[in-house]
Amino acid sequence: MFGFGMPEMVIVMGIALVVFGPGKLPQLGQSLGAGIRNFKKASSGEDIVALNETEAKK
Repeated sequence: MFGFGMPEMVIVMGIALVVFGPGKLPQLGQSLGAGIRNFKKASSGEDIVALNETEAKK
């Protein structure tokens, strides 16, 4: 996947730890996960179906 191996991932995580600090990393991971989850939901069309269902209830 994009040529990233374990050594590269460790370096990226080390840099993130230095830049953001240990207190912000869980919050950053949670925000990143929510963003990816919302993107997948929107790209699969689940968002459109949910909007259409709420409009039908009105």
